[in-house]
Amino acid sequence: MKYGNLILEKKEYVFLKRILNISGYAENFEIQKSLQRLSEEIKTAQVLDEADMPKDVIRFNSKIMVYSETGWEKTIQLVIPSEKDTKNDKISVLTPMGTALFGYSEGDTVVWDFPTGEQKIKIVAVTQSSNAKKIDMSI
Repeated sequence: MKYGNLILEKKEYVFLKRILNISGYAENFEIQKSLQRLSEEIKTAQVLDEADMPKDVIRFNSKIMVYSETGWEKTIQLVIPSEKDTKNDKISVLTPMGTALFGYSEGDTVVWDFPTGEQKIKIVAVTQSSNAKKIDMSI
């Protein structure tokens, strides 16, 4: 891991903790496992001010190009749950892929339990959306 542990922006960290608390009752076992793992990982995360956030860290509205060891490559955007749109490759932070990537950075490799089994995902590129600071953090 490039920075030693997850890096989260303060407001996004607070928002993420709130939605993880609410989502702890997910009926799908695989999603619940991913949410629990993310909850554990954010306990040791570096929480930074907006001005100190590295540009290559995955956060809300980041566009991410990922590559799997099984050979598929995909570009996705990580969004808050209410903005998910799978047809436009916008995935919620509460999906297994979203929980696997949040707080990691470009160049990191993530090993995660997905519904299809454990996979190794390489984060090839991260770009920040111009509206990253405009998301509504209310639930």
